[in-house]
Amino acid sequence: MKPPPTDPATADVPQAHRPAHGPGGHDHGAHDRPLSALPRTLGRVGRWLPGIETLLTYRREYVLGDVSAGLVLVALMVPVGLAYAQVAGLPPIYGLYASLVPLIAYWLTGPSPVLVYGPDSSIAPLVAVAVLPLAGGDTETAVAVAGLLAVMVGGMGLAAGMLRLGRLTDLISRPIRYGYLNGIAFVVIVSQLPRLMGFSVEGDAIWERVTAFVAGLPMTNPWALTTGVVTLVVIVALDRLGPRFPGMLAGVAVAIGMSVMLDLPSHGVDVVGAIPQGLPAFTWPTMVPLDRTVWMAALGVTLVSIADTSVLSRSLAVRRREDVDPGREIVALGVVNLATGLFSGFPVSSSSSRTPAAEASGARTQVAGLVAAVGIALVLTVGTGLFSALPQPALAAVVIVAVGKLFGPRQLLGLLRSDRSEFGLAIAALLGVVLLGVLEGIALAIALSILDFVRRAWQPRTAVLGRVDQLKGYHDTGRHPEARLVPGLVIVRFDAPLFFANANLFRERVRSAIEDAPYDVRRLMVAAEPITDIDSTAAEVLCELADELADAGVEWTFAEMKGPVRDKLDRFGLVERIRRERFFPTVGSGVKDYLRSRDVDYSDWEDEEDAS
Repeated sequence: MKPPPTDPATADVPQAHRPAHGPGGHDHGAHDRPLSALPRTLGRVGRWLPGIETLLTYRREYVLGDVSAGLVLVALMVPVGLAYAQVAGLPPIYGLYASLVPLIAYWLTGPSPVLVYGPDSSIAPLVAVAVLPLAGGDTETAVAVAGLLAVMVGGMGLAAGMLRLGRLTDLISRPIRYGYLNGIAFVVIVSQLPRLMGFSVEGDAIWERVTAFVAGLPMTNPWALTTGVVTLVVIVALDRLGPRFPGMLAGVAVAIGMSVMLDLPSHGVDVVGAIPQGLPAFTWPTMVPLDRTVWMAALGVTLVSIADTSVLSRSLAVRRREDVDPGREIVALGVVNLATGLFSGFPVSSSSSRTPAAEASGARTQVAGLVAAVGIALVLTVGTGLFSALPQPALAAVVIVAVGKLFGPRQLLGLLRSDRSEFGLAIAALLGVVLLGVLEGIALAIALSILDFVRRAWQPRTAVLGRVDQLKGYHDTGRHPEARLVPGLVIVRFDAPLFFANANLFRERVRSAIEDAPYDVRRLMVAAEPITDIDSTAAEVLCELADELADAGVEWTFAEMKGPVRDKLDRFGLVERIRRERFFPTVGSGVKDYLRSRDVDYSDWEDEEDAS
């Protein structure tokens, strides 16, 4: 028997990187042969160490795109790393460590061919929450806390991936996510504005910082403000031209040039100063008191980074028509943070800005990340002196531009137009982050998500159903006032599982439907398709309602009830109590049984069409 034909577009691509739908390619001939002649099937090594498989099956035509994307990443990640380290409460050099190590670790273990990890705008403020109070201004303690935090996040990420707990991040709904990201952006920008203007403020709460900022405006250094604004303008202008124009690096270069030519330090403008050279060394983080704040920060960073990574990896896989394994992605997140923490870094996450930039610049595999790692390593070994004259207002400008991308007014306005309750949740999450603090705000956001779910199940929609001419099935009379009711029959649909919180509500709405009917009710039918579960409390209420309906001479029937739900009713003794013959497969069959058994003179448009 002949072997199945091999698709030349995917023959030598690692299995984890292949398109999920269709070949999507053509035969490039000899150009498509991998550089290595080793076997393509690498078993478990290829599954858990895809970077090795990528190298062994690498194609020559990937080189140009990966190298180009790697250089773009260097231009993006160096200034961002320096800036985010300061947001996290650390010296700038540690931002480069936290940019270098994740690129290597994710190349080795990451399942996505182009996902980029590094310091992130949604993570750095959470790190600062743990670092700043414990460090008390001591750099060594700050580095130790940050490294330990990364190790804790790595451990939590590994556990979540191995135990398939990634779905816990589903607790963070889309409106909640919009809210806390906008809140984080606001908090970070407020913290960077004084640095942009050349002065500093004190205060922990956001209103203290805003008040101190307003009071400090007369102390604005015009040299610092000019430097920051020029950096902002250069970054924003070049960013509009696309990822191949490194706006961040250009803005930083212009600021360094201004610092040297105008001797900005002599005008009171702070600069980064001497940055130590050399690659990060393996260091087990020094143990520090693990108080509630550190644990909360680790948990918050883990949840946010898993949520961000899950969303980004899924959207990337859909766009690139690839498969994605959420469990492996979360495991890789854990490995990346463990490695970063052991090499003097701080917690990192996938980047929703650098990943698209790498993809748009031609990245085909994680070799682009390796190229970027080599570039950052060169900066660390021979190029740190280039950044010693970098003005602090320029770093503030880099942070403001990067964090500004978290703002989503259009998303919030979209929620306002589509669902005001979800808009309210987003605003509550935003205010929680701004007024209570980043960690407390995220905890509030998760609690609000859970409460919103409970609210929707607690107060679900209940509909009385009727027949609409020329429309199949039975429909909500609230949306279709023209619907015709079947005399003597009330059909009720309850759009939620039945459980302890809404069982009495179900009984009240059934009573109301019977009382509001324009005729004497002889039979009640519950269209039970939306009822996906029932608990013992609800079963007890149904027993009481069954007795009440029987005393009133109203028959009780069900239609379209799911098998597992009916099995639970059976175990509670309700099926025998209501009678087995009163459970119908469809609403239509239940209506026909009622018309036949009660000899009701009724016909609808289908009967009239059949008669004609």
